Parts: sequence; C-alpha cells; structure tokens
Amino acid sequence: MPRSEKNKKTLFDLRKNLQDLKKSYEEIEEPEKQQSWEIITDELKDILKKYSLDFSKEQMKIFNDPIHGHIALHPLLVKITDTPQFQRLRHIKQLGGTYLVYPGASHNRFEHSLGVAYLAGCLVKILHDNQPELKITKQDFLCVQIAGLCHDLGHGPFSHVFDGLVIPKAKTMKKTRGLPDDIPEKWKHEQMSVLMFDDIVKSLKTENENVLKEHGLDDKDVKFIKELIEGAKDPSDKWTYEGRAEHKSFLYEIVANKQNGIDVDKWDYFARDCHHLGIRNSFDHQRLLKFARVCEVNGRNHICFRDKEADNVYDMFRTRYTLHRQAYQHKIGYITEEMFADALVLADRDLHEGKPEDMLKISEAIKTAEEYSKLTDEIFEQISSSTADNLKKSRNILDKIVRRELPKFVGEARLTEEHKSKEQLTESWKAAVQKYKPTDPTVSLNAEELPVYVVDLDHGMKDKNPIESVYFYSKRNPNQASTIKDYQLSSFLPKKFNEELVRVYYRRTDDQTAEDKMEEKKVEEIHECFKKWCKDNFGLRV
Repeated sequence: MPRSEKNKKTLFDLRKNLQDLKKSYEEIEEPEKQQSWEIITDELKDILKKYSLDFSKEQMKIFNDPIHGHIALHPLLVKITDTPQFQRLRHIKQLGGTYLVYPGASHNRFEHSLGVAYLAGCLVKILHDNQPELKITKQDFLCVQIAGLCHDLGHGPFSHVFDGLVIPKAKTMKKTRGLPDDIPEKWKHEQMSVLMFDDIVKSLKTENENVLKEHGLDDKDVKFIKELIEGAKDPSDKWTYEGRAEHKSFLYEIVANKQNGIDVDKWDYFARDCHHLGIRNSFDHQRLLKFARVCEVNGRNHICFRDKEADNVYDMFRTRYTLHRQAYQHKIGYITEEMFADALVLADRDLHEGKPEDMLKISEAIKTAEEYSKLTDEIFEQISSSTADNLKKSRNILDKIVRRELPKFVGEARLTEEHKSKEQLTESWKAAVQKYKPTDPTVSLNAEELPVYVVDLDHGMKDKNPIESVYFYSKRNPNQASTIKDYQLSSFLPKKFNEELVRVYYRRTDDQTAEDKMEEKKVEEIHECFKKWCKDNFGLRV
C-alpha cells in the first residue's frame, strides 16, 4: 500500500477510535465518569510528553552566536558544554593553519559545535512539525542535538592537520624505522569523538547517576548518539544499527550524512567559515531547511528536498569546492600545515627508541581519551618554549613558521591526464630536475629541495556528481521522491566534478634567505624547469 493511502487509513482509524471513545465516555455515569476522565487525560499527557518538542518548562540557556543569532540549548546540552572535554574545543582552531593566511579565521571548534547542535534541532523540529506520522520523540530530538554538539570532540591540534597529516606521517615513520605500529588503520577523529563522549557520560554520571534518566534518556540512547556521530554507512546494507529502528533511518542523515553529504555539520561550517574568511556564501541553508521532508526511497526513509531547490543544493556542493580551492587548500596555508605536521612528528616520543621523557605524547595519545584531552593547539607554544634538546628540530620548524620563512611556492598545474600517484609524479619531477640544464651555469638544482604535493579538489564525492545521490520530491507528489532528472538542472553545471593539482615548493637551506640574489636566480631556474616539466608530461602551459 502506498504511504499516502496508508496515512489516510491511519487517520481515518484514529478519528473513528476517538469518536468511539467520546461516545463511551458520554455513556458512563458518575462517579466512574470522573475516574474515566482522569485516565483519558493521563494517557493524553503521556502522548504529548513523548511526542511534543515543547521544552518551555526547561531552563534553556541562550547563546549569542554571530552566525545563527540567539540560540537556546537544553540544560542537558549545557551540562555537556561545561565539561573539560568539551571546553577543550575552545583551544582548537576550526581551520588550523588557514588562520596564518586569513587573519579573520580565528574561530574554533567550540562555537562550530554549538552551531551544529542548534541546526540539528532546527531540522528535527521542522520534520516533526510537518510530518507527525514520523513519530519523532523528545528523546530523538535530544539525541540528535547531543550528537551535533559532540561530533567534533575528537579533533586534535590544528583540526584536520592531526588526523589528515600527523597520524599518517607517524604510521609511515613507524614502518620505516621498524617500530611497532599500534595506530588503527585509517584512524579518524570521529573514533575519538565517540571515546570522548563516553568519557563525558561517565563524568556526568559520577556527579549524578540519574543525569540521563532525568531527561528521559537511557543506555540505548547513548548508543544511538555514538552511531549518529560516526554516521550510517552504505545505505544499501542491511540495517545493523541498535540505537533506532530502520523506520527512523532518516535521523542518521542529520549530523553526518554518508548518503550524499548534505548534513547540518556542513551547513554550519559553510556559513561560519565564509563569515570569518570573508568569502561569499551563495548557499542558503535556511531556505533548504524549509523544504526538507522525509520520503521512503528504495524501502528506507531518507531526508529529501523539493525539486525546485536543486540549484540551491548544487550551490552547497559548489561552496564546498570554493572553500577548499580558495582557503582550505590555499598554497601557503597548505605548506604551513605540512610544516606543523612535520614539527609534531619530530616531537613525538613514540617514534623514537626508548620514548625519551623530554619529548611529547602525540600519536600514542589516541589510545585513551584522558591523554588525548591534553592535546590542543597549545602544543605549538609548548614546543616553542621548550629547552629540550630532543625538541630542537621541532622548535626550528615552528620558529620558521613564526618568522614566515616558508618554502617558496614554485607553481601548480591541473592534471588533465589519468590519475598519477604522488610517487609517480615525484619520480617524474626528479628526473626532470636532473635532466634540466640551467641557463645560468652558477645555478644548480637539487630535487631534494623541491618537494611535490598533490591536492585533490572535488564537490564532495570524488569524481561523481553529488547531486545524483540526492532525492527530491515535487509539489504534486510530496510523498514520492527520486533523483533529479538532467532536464531539471541548469545546463551550466560542470561535466567534471573533481580535479587534481600538482604543486612544487622550494625549501631553502638554512644559510639562504629570500633576499639573496643567488636565491632569486635559482627560483627563476626552478620555475622554468617546472614549466618545461608540465609541458613535457601533461601538455600544460603554466
């Protein structure tokens, strides 16, 4: 039976049952009538308590947010924000090394997490108000908000620098040095977010054993929150999640959407990052919120959007690309974050025999939430102010960052051929440097001073068109959704949704300066070599 017909039948049955109840009540005589009235009102109160999202009796706390205005958070969320594990996020910059390129990008993970919790609540409330048949409860609402609040607890120093650069470099170094590698494969901050959330729940229960029960939550809800933080994987898989039954699968798409990437986490950081970076945001998340609706697609409930919002959805994906191109992968911010990562790896005691006491716990800190909670951006000052001999190399790197003595950007080119690995490109570049004959005989090039980096840019789903994974409904059929048709999209949309950039930098030796005339000649020769390499290998002119 189609969902619309099923809903109509349910409503018809409900009205009939209420009419029968009314008739039965009128036939009852006193004093039983008063008792019957009390039973009926108690049952109705239970229904309202469970399915109403009215928190008017709770002491909500108001936060003044520069992006969303005055936002109200439930007392339980406030208790979570007032823990050391959450307050730690005040000391982790949202955009890591990008702050050294964009002076306004000084915002941190703390305010972003508040924003995600708020938007998660907004989306759940809209679905609840527009579709009461979804039977969204207060517990559902609180769990989704808490997941939004805690989804980034596991970020390390300089945000994505830690899990994107430091941990992979540490694993590589352990393998090279023959050290035991107990770092999980493909370790991500979401895994630590779950451990940190467990730590918060444990600390709150130490103060008040019934802290969750007082707000209607139990251990199953805690499991649900952790599942939301990690996000539901492949939607085609059999439903294996324990927090909620399959008919509430749409709740798993709100904070971390593995289906198509449309979630409130992105909505907040697009708006927040654009605001602080000074980059225009063409995506309107407030409008998209209004057109969100749950529809059954391929036997499972998904969050869908009105078909006329397809261009707005595409603007969201395009905003992601723009932010990566202009800010997150900025040529100077990029190399600065590589230097940050190198400094942390050099300071990591777990990468040295005997684990010297004057070095820092970095990669091994991911084993426990207690040790990890000590890792913040303040590690920069911790290393810089240290006098330990074993941290000298790390101090020198950080000192260069402070003095702006960064590797010189040589150039970049978009790769037009089939994918080549960084190793293949590096070998090709080394061969080109060795083969190149400088026009100035006093200049010599050394490939070891000229590292190659490959930057991947896309719209959120590698080489796929992300909008093909989004479901849309029409005004005529609001309960039926499908992917958008080509004729409904603008003909100006790109045909290719990802690109690779190859970048080359020049690392000066310690005895060279940017003002050195010999240095200027060398940079010119390197640039000429790079142009010739691009032309010979990729048919590109730089």
